[in-house]
Amino acid sequence: MKKFFMILAATALMAFTANIASAQDAATPEQAATEEVAQAPANDLAALTAGAPEVPLTQALKTKFIEGGAGFMSLIIICLVIGLALSIERILYLSFSKTNTKKLIAEVEKALEEGGIEKAKEVCRNTRGPVASIYYQGLLHYDQGIDVVEKNIVSYGSVQNSELESGLSWISLFIAIAPSLGFLGTVIGMIQAFDAIQAAGDISPNVVAGGMKVALITTVAGLIVAMILQVFYNYILAKIESITIDMEDSTISLVDVLTKYGQKK
Repeated sequence: MKKFFMILAATALMAFTANIASAQDAATPEQAATEEVAQAPANDLAALTAGAPEVPLTQALKTKFIEGGAGFMSLIIICLVIGLALSIERILYLSFSKTNTKKLIAEVEKALEEGGIEKAKEVCRNTRGPVASIYYQGLLHYDQGIDVVEKNIVSYGSVQNSELESGLSWISLFIAIAPSLGFLGTVIGMIQAFDAIQAAGDISPNVVAGGMKVALITTVAGLIVAMILQVFYNYILAKIESITIDMEDSTISLVDVLTKYGQKK
């Protein structure tokens, strides 16, 4: 499933890059219009703004992408695409890992009464999710005693918990990298703006404002990407916590059921 989402992310990135390339020709007239507005007198600014045609959102985003610099903006978009792919993969995995623990423990208890340990193991094999896997490991070592069952449940529970958290380190990495790339682009943009001022020989408002705007676009993009991925990251953590609590509660129930089963034998 991870390979599928990585391929999907690469496809989306290539499609986005193609759209950006087609928008580069359209960006030049818009930039010229922006310069005309900046040079116009203050009393004509409202009239120029009112007469300007509405720009579609997608076209505006493409223009801002080009203004921010294709290099850093592409890296930030890559962080977003890969981070979203990993987040969606984790959400789907955790959704499939969710188990009705009350129903499972009832089925295991019924299977123990009707067919013993082997039938209970069959129930666990036919049930998906980490809870059923932990149950199966516990039942597999039942003949060695309840103490051994508890130790195996705890050990295998840690393994299952690690599998639930797989990939989270990469998502947190992209959350940290995206704003860092934005800040780095801003610093480089400011340096370029000061170089332009030095080359012009005077501090022109047009040169300063244009350079600072381009520099700050990368920061805005990086922060937006980090906030989007942070929302997904916290949602995933909440789902993992919910599944972990279910695992802990259900394993206690399994030990109680096996203890009762041993006393009846």
